[in-house]
Amino acid sequence: MIDIRNSGILCAAAGAALLTAVALADAQGYPQRPVRIIVNVSAGGGVDSLARIAGQHYSMVWGQPFVVDNRTGAGGSIGVELVTKATPDGYTLLVSSSTVITTAALRPQNYDPVRDLQPVTKLTSNPYIVTVTPSLPVASVKELIALAKTKPGGISFASAGIGSIVHMGAELLTVMAGVPMTHVPYKGVADAYPAVASGQVDWIIGSPISALPLIRAGRMRGIAVTSARRSRALPDLPTVAESGLPGYDVVAWFGMFAPVNTPREIVAKLNAEAKRALQSPEITRRMEIEGTDIVGSSVPVFAAEVQAEYAKWRELVKKTGMKF
Repeated sequence: MIDIRNSGILCAAAGAALLTAVALADAQGYPQRPVRIIVNVSAGGGVDSLARIAGQHYSMVWGQPFVVDNRTGAGGSIGVELVTKATPDGYTLLVSSSTVITTAALRPQNYDPVRDLQPVTKLTSNPYIVTVTPSLPVASVKELIALAKTKPGGISFASAGIGSIVHMGAELLTVMAGVPMTHVPYKGVADAYPAVASGQVDWIIGSPISALPLIRAGRMRGIAVTSARRSRALPDLPTVAESGLPGYDVVAWFGMFAPVNTPREIVAKLNAEAKRALQSPEITRRMEIEGTDIVGSSVPVFAAEVQAEYAKWRELVKKTGMKF
C-alpha cells in the first residue's frame, strides 16, 4: 500500500529540488536579456558615473545591455521603490548613496532598506571634512567642542538641507559631544560654503571634491575627516574619533542593491564583476583625485554595514526629534 503522507513529502521535496535546479540554471546563465540599473540621482553627484562604470563593464563581460535609468522625485524614494517592487531576478538593480538609508530613517517610506533590499556591494566611500571658517579660533574638533561648551548654542553649523547626510553627520557630532550647536540649513553646498567662508556660519561637514578647492585656497580650514580611519587621499588630517569623539564614523558611500530574495548566485556574480570594474588604473586614478576610496566590499560585509547604519540614523532621529 502506498503511504500517501510519505508520497506527498517526496513530491514536495522533488518539487523544491526542481525549483532550486531551475533557479541555479537561471543564475548560471545570467543575464539572458537587458538589465536596468535604477540610479537614485537625488543621492548626489557621481552616482550616475559609477552606475555607468559598472554597467559598461557588465555589458562587456556578459554581452547584454545594462541600461542606466536615472530617477528623481521624493528624495530618491521613487527610484528605490521601483527596485523594491521589481521581480527579484537580477534584471532590476539600484545604485544609490546612503540616502537610501537616511531618508528612510528620517521619515516613514514605502520601503524598508533592510527588509526590502539585497545589498550587492559598496562601490566607493569617502570621508567628509569638518571644515571651519578661517576666523574661528580652533585647530581641532576637540577645540571646537571646547569652544562650543563655553557658549551653548552660540556656535553654528551649516548644511545642504534638513535631513541631508551632512546635516545628520553634524547633528551626530553635537550629540556625541553633548553640546548644543545651532543648525543653519541651506538649499545646497553652493549656498552653504560661502556662508562658512565669510564667517556667517562657523563650520560645515563638506565632501572632499567640493570642499578641498576652498580649503586649498584658504577660504575655509579643514580640521578633521569624519571616517573611522584616516583617508588615504587626506592622510594628514586626523579623524573626528582621534580628536576626542571615539566611535564617530560618518562617510559618503555609493552602493549597489538588488530586490530582496534575488538569487544568491546572481548577487555573487554582480558583486565579483563590480569589484573588477573598479580596479582599472584609470578608475583608480580618477577616484584618488576626487578623494574617494574604492571599496568593493563583500555581500555579507555590506549587508551588515547597511543594517548598522540604518539603526544608527534611526536612533539619532529619535534622540534629536529631527523632522524633514
